[in-house]
Amino acid sequence: MAVDYAVIIVYLAGMLAMGWWGMRRAKSKSEFLVAGRRLGPWMYSGTMAAIVLGGASTIGGVGLGYQYGLSGAWMVFTIGLGLLALSIFFSARIARLKVYTVSEMLDLRYGGRAGLISGVVMWAYTLMLAVTSTIAYATIFDVLFDLNRTVAIILGGAIVVAYSTLGGMWSITLTDMVQFVVKTIGVLLLLLPIAVIKAGGFSEMKAKLPTEYFDPLGIGGETIFTYVLIYTFGMLIGQDIWQRVFTARTDRTARWGGTVAGTYCLVYAIAGAVIGTAAKVMYPKLPSADAAFATIVKDELPVGVRGLVLAAALAAVMSTSSGALIACATVANNDIWSRLRGAVTRSGGEEHDEVKGNRVFILIMGVAVIAIAIALNNVVEALTVAYNLLVGGLLVPILGGLLWRRGTAAGALAAVSVGGLAVIGLMASYGILANEPVYYGLLSSLAAYVIVSLATKPTDAAVLTAWRERLAGRGADSDETPAADPVTV
Repeated sequence: MAVDYAVIIVYLAGMLAMGWWGMRRAKSKSEFLVAGRRLGPWMYSGTMAAIVLGGASTIGGVGLGYQYGLSGAWMVFTIGLGLLALSIFFSARIARLKVYTVSEMLDLRYGGRAGLISGVVMWAYTLMLAVTSTIAYATIFDVLFDLNRTVAIILGGAIVVAYSTLGGMWSITLTDMVQFVVKTIGVLLLLLPIAVIKAGGFSEMKAKLPTEYFDPLGIGGETIFTYVLIYTFGMLIGQDIWQRVFTARTDRTARWGGTVAGTYCLVYAIAGAVIGTAAKVMYPKLPSADAAFATIVKDELPVGVRGLVLAAALAAVMSTSSGALIACATVANNDIWSRLRGAVTRSGGEEHDEVKGNRVFILIMGVAVIAIAIALNNVVEALTVAYNLLVGGLLVPILGGLLWRRGTAAGALAAVSVGGLAVIGLMASYGILANEPVYYGLLSSLAAYVIVSLATKPTDAAVLTAWRERLAGRGADSDETPAADPVTV
């Protein structure tokens, strides 16, 4: 294992070194939170793919393949579909807004009265997303070093918090590019073919497994529909995803770079399901489906390759964790704390002075995430709560603001409040993992939005005019205009 350890240690040291480099570069709020809005297509595509494909997509995707066969790809596949929809239909307009958070977009669209409550919901979502990613360190470091769960979470979490706090989005962007390359090599180019070969090839896999393992819809229509509702729509509105859209140098970069990243996700989804199916042939009686990834890596891969593939899994977890962490801190500082103290942060202004504040919030949120991850055991429940709140509370007012002129601030507030409370109440009634909370929560949010919007005075014409100007790429602060930079090409 010495060679494997060396690979992992070099990788982790590299992550910290990039954090230090990013600290020297992030000198303004724009540089720290959205990498100066200067990412070109290649860096944008790589970092976008890195953030959406986390531990759940890698370890969980293989586990679903182990449990359901090829149809286990649907969870990650719907993530890719959501990213494609966001990139093709919405990303150009989002990038032109030149804001920092989803709540700022809602303020622009509805006249400055929807931000705080939406910020609280978005903060809860990003916090739980960061927590679930951090918990996954325990699985990986257990395989690597046989570490205690708490020690593993602290070790992995501390590295992510360190490089995220130092350099903000620049550090996260650079580390995500490395993580994207490591994931591609480790999972797609190494683990996938090795797993299929070790299982005897596709003909042997078909001979040893039931036919439903090769049914594209074997996981069930209702499950697929729920994945679409939660993950596809969740990709459209999450702060962690939008904050990456804000880094694009142009709206064209956001559209086409995101399309490439979404297509990559579809390939990654199929690869994970195939690896899990191969693991089922080799290890038909594992105690847990989620153990499939670690088992096949530990037992079937040669020295060195094993270290690289485990680094790929670590990369997947770190990319999602760091993206969720900076999103959580950005929302906490810009959408909640600044409003509570009566000084709402706007684009522009004394940005240099705000870097320190955002850095402090990343550190605070990072410590909180590690503490919650140590105390929490059920990753699936935490992730379900996060996405249920996000989709049930914020999907309607966000998409409504982008697509329906008649939507009002009162309608948006009603949608967030009714949808969020409905989701919480229904999860208490039906259970956290039930499908009904997000179904009925989303419907109640839609009904509240339409009814209240139609019953209240239309949004002021001046607000809508300013909104259309921003959507067209006009009216943003001049210092937000991206400059040419060789790093971003």
